[in-house]
Amino acid sequence: MVAEFLAAFRARGIRVGLYYSLLDWHHPDYPASGDAYHPSRDDPALPSDGQHFDRYLDYLHGQVRELCTNYGTLDLLWFDFSYDAMTADTWRARELIEMVRNLQPGALIDNRLEASGTDKASIVTDHPTPFSGDFASPEQIIPIEGIRTPSGEPVPWEACITLNNNWGYHAFDTAWKPPELIVRKLVECVSKGGNLLLNVGPDARGRIPQPSLDVLAEVGRWLAANGESIYGAGPSDLPKPEWGRYTRRVDDSDGEVVYAHVLEGQVGPLALAALNRDDIDGIRLVADGSELRIADGWISEGSPGLTLVPFGPEGGYTYPLPDPVDTVLAITLRSHS
Repeated sequence: MVAEFLAAFRARGIRVGLYYSLLDWHHPDYPASGDAYHPSRDDPALPSDGQHFDRYLDYLHGQVRELCTNYGTLDLLWFDFSYDAMTADTWRARELIEMVRNLQPGALIDNRLEASGTDKASIVTDHPTPFSGDFASPEQIIPIEGIRTPSGEPVPWEACITLNNNWGYHAFDTAWKPPELIVRKLVECVSKGGNLLLNVGPDARGRIPQPSLDVLAEVGRWLAANGESIYGAGPSDLPKPEWGRYTRRVDDSDGEVVYAHVLEGQVGPLALAALNRDDIDGIRLVADGSELRIADGWISEGSPGLTLVPFGPEGGYTYPLPDPVDTVLAITLRSHS
């Protein structure tokens, strides 16, 4: 089955990864009684001393070896999860990581051999361990300012978020996050140097719930029109504006492009306060490519360097945002080289 769904993804040009649970509650050698999470943890008849835990670890390492050997090139291996004393060397993590690096040298690995649902692990220090992984994985939260080491170096990270409040299917959980929230949280992650890992939970027949499909379809429509501000983009050095967020990308064809994600309507034109108009080569609406001008005349008098962008024909008038969810402007900067 694993081979079949990986082939299906690859046929669509999608890079593939596998999730592996470090906890196997069906295995008789996994200590159950007294464990923090095992569903039968209150059953005193089940083993709790971990007498055969090494046998369980041999089984775990054997499964990971199979996944890294029999299913082609993996782009990602996502371990989940460590807790309490069950962390890092408990899983023989050094040995496990060495095996994965040898068998799948190009695979990205998360940090959950060491920590779960938090960025408080050695990957966020200036001296990560071999089993720290390649990125941090905060859960159900977006870091306030991204994630950095104590010396200020950025740490790759992705926020793990559900579409409602449950990771698996839950028939009575109808607290679906609206598509505009998902779009804006995706933009927030990119603007802070992170990624958004969005979870869906299929039901017992393997069907994705219709509300999930509806949300994903709306997010997909927005990305189809505005994806250049997300894919391959990252944070900008500009301060966060009051009306939204900035992302940025640099490529050979367009040079440096800053993307203004406008999330709030304005009275009058949009003020790009952090950008001097003399540094701007052009501004366009990403969704349809239409050129936007910088307002001239009385509206910019007294602030000759201030960049004011109207969304209609008159510079001093107020117009509705073209996209109330997130109107994205591509601002191409002049090269000073």
